[in-house]
Parts: sequence; C-alpha cells; structure tokens
Amino acid sequence: MTPEDCDLVARMPVLINARELLVQRLGLVDYESALAIQKKTELAVKTGIQPDTLLLLEHPHTLTIGRRGDSSSILLDTEQLKARNVTLFETNRGGKVTYHGLGQVVGYPIINLSPDREDVHRYVRDLEEVLIRTISDFGINAFRIDGLTGVHTERGKVAAIGVHIARWVTTHGFALNVNTDLSYFNLIIACDGEPVTSMEELLGSEIDLSAVEDRLVVNFAEVFSY
Repeated sequence: MTPEDCDLVARMPVLINARELLVQRLGLVDYESALAIQKKTELAVKTGIQPDTLLLLEHPHTLTIGRRGDSSSILLDTEQLKARNVTLFETNRGGKVTYHGLGQVVGYPIINLSPDREDVHRYVRDLEEVLIRTISDFGINAFRIDGLTGVHTERGKVAAIGVHIARWVTTHGFALNVNTDLSYFNLIIACDGEPVTSMEELLGSEIDLSAVEDRLVVNFAEVFSY
C-alpha cells in the first residue's frame, strides 16, 4: 500500500454501530392483513429478531378512525360504504378519520426510538420532513402548518400522519396522496374540513408510485440516520 493509499484510508468515514433499515415493499394489501403484518413486525423489532423496518404499500378503499376520531365524521352508513366497497376500521393510531386507497403510498415505519430518539413530537416532525423532502423531489412546494400534523401545499393537505408508539417502538405511520382518487375524501370530514390534494393533481399528470417509494426510502434513511 502506497503512502497515498494509506492517506485515503485514513480519511474514509468509519461507521460504528451503524443502524440498519429493512425496507419491505408489499404492494396492494388489505388493511386487516396489514395490521397483522405490523403486529408481527413490531414484535420482531422489539425482541431484536428483525432490524428497524419500513413497510411501503397500498390499501384498497378503506376508512380508518383514529384515537381522536369517531363515526360522526363518516358521512355514509355501513351499508352505503359496503355498496361502494369501502371497509371501515377503528385503530389505535393518533389522529381522527382518514381515507386509504389506490394510488396512495402508505408507509408504516416500525422502528425502535430508544434510546436516542425517545421524543414523540420529534418523531412526527421527522416523518413530516421525510415527506416534505420526497414531495419536493418532484418539484412540489410542501410545508408544515403550525398546530397541524401532516404535510400541506397551497392547494391542500397532501399527506396525513397517524402513529402509535409502545415501549418506544412505532407502528402505523403516513399516507401520501400520489395518484389518489380524491373523491373518496368526500365520504368523510377529513382533517377538520381542510381541503386535500394529491401529487397528480398538483403536477397535472400521473406519477409512478415506485419512483415515489424510491425517494421515500432515500429520504427516510437520511432523516433517521440509517
């Protein structure tokens, strides 16, 4: 090895106890099956069998009620929802009522925030940062609004966040409207009546979901230091 080689090696960064992130792209998964996958993954992460994991997927038409929500925000009854092939679930995530459906990228980070990231507000802000960076990668100006959770644009909310944390291991996560049929949001009173939008609506053309997932993975790894 030459002196020049020695100098190059000396200047290389050394990763000590580097954090590993497992990314699983699951495609279209019904909400009930996704809950089971989350529960199984949560246990694996808690016990150290599996590294921190980011699940990326789509759901068929689904409405979910979070801990701060109730059925009064759903504008159709059970039979009407069934006729439109929309399923309804009550969940333990934060937030109120939201919609999941085709053309939407849903991310479920199942990661251990202990010992150095034990801060719920920081975690939510970091998720917002991941989404803001991702949306910005496609030329869209996205931002936070003080007092509100999620990511917003001049034409409305483009991404929702609702999480659950137990013993500092996270479940649930975010939903980014990419090519989402926004008419389904008319079935609910979402985000206290705030308008919603999608990346497709903002850009005027459909976007490859896999390309959005690619950027989500990169930005998630950067923001959370994987």
